[in-house]
Amino acid sequence: MLSDSRTSVIDSAESADARRMSIASVRILRMALGTALSMLFSQIVNWPMSFVAPVLTMFILSLPLPALRLSAGIKFVLVFVIAIYAGLIFLPFMLNQRMVGILLLGLALYHSFYYTARGGSPVVGAFATVGLALVTSVGTVSTDAVLALSGGLSTGAVFGVLFVWVAHAILPDSMARAESVQAPSAKPQAQKPDLTVARRSAWRSMVIVMPVILWFLLSSASASYAAFMIKVASMGQQAGVDQSRQAGKSLLLSTVIGGIGAIVGWQVLSIWPSLLIYVLLIGLGGLIMGPRIFAGAGMHPAGATWSYAYLTMIVVLAPAVLDGQTGASADAAFWSRLQMFIWATIYGTGAVFVFDTLWRRKPSRES
Repeated sequence: MLSDSRTSVIDSAESADARRMSIASVRILRMALGTALSMLFSQIVNWPMSFVAPVLTMFILSLPLPALRLSAGIKFVLVFVIAIYAGLIFLPFMLNQRMVGILLLGLALYHSFYYTARGGSPVVGAFATVGLALVTSVGTVSTDAVLALSGGLSTGAVFGVLFVWVAHAILPDSMARAESVQAPSAKPQAQKPDLTVARRSAWRSMVIVMPVILWFLLSSASASYAAFMIKVASMGQQAGVDQSRQAGKSLLLSTVIGGIGAIVGWQVLSIWPSLLIYVLLIGLGGLIMGPRIFAGAGMHPAGATWSYAYLTMIVVLAPAVLDGQTGASADAAFWSRLQMFIWATIYGTGAVFVFDTLWRRKPSRES
């Protein structure tokens, strides 16, 4: 009798566990919900560069990470803020000694790419790259614009991380089936990163990002294209993480997929302009792209491409919505921004091809 009772309890527990979602499904829902809630809050508050918060929320939630500890969240915010104000330090050199400023900026960007390529946190590397690229390119045009930008970016970083915690509180990993979140029985031995490959990846990212930043330094309209600089900075991080053969393809596909998502969303909003519809579209984008970002207990093989596609959709669509709120010609700005993204991606894909052709990776010698 006692044995039958125990068997019944075990069977009931196993049945309840079987009805739970997989860890990948939990992460997909969490990414879509967290990004949508972050977008809803940022649109209601409507501070300068409000779309930065959902971009950062999405970027963190698109990685198969456990809930951030308080120290890790503070670290991400501090890295972003430090990168922003480090960009301000370069401005006197950019305005008075242009070549010295460019060399210092190039050195800082190289190390942000190198940090990620040698195994550092992709979130930290991306935050540093975006902060440096945005502030430096805008600051050479307008001091008022860069101060407003710095405040908006800092606020976006704080609330972006905050909504990561909100998403984890609503959809914790404990909602997943037990076997889908179990750690592997044997922890793989940490491999020493190949520093030669890491340096090569960092230089390849520099080839993509630095010429675009130089073009913006010479342009008087850089303050209007902060979202474009986020995309370019993310392209550099994306090219540094992907393998050589896949980097160009990944850059192109992420822009095409994200651009199509943004076009569909923009057309829907043109018919039915509503904050609720806008937030639902952002969440729907996460649900559609999520199965290509997460697979099993880790990332899908094409996860990087699709996560950057989701980022592209947000940074194309969100500024256009803000343009509409200020009474600007939102439709023209949307298509102009999308065209710039396409040209930047074509350039980045070509740069990767030329770089890999001229600097071929030496085959590793197996012992």
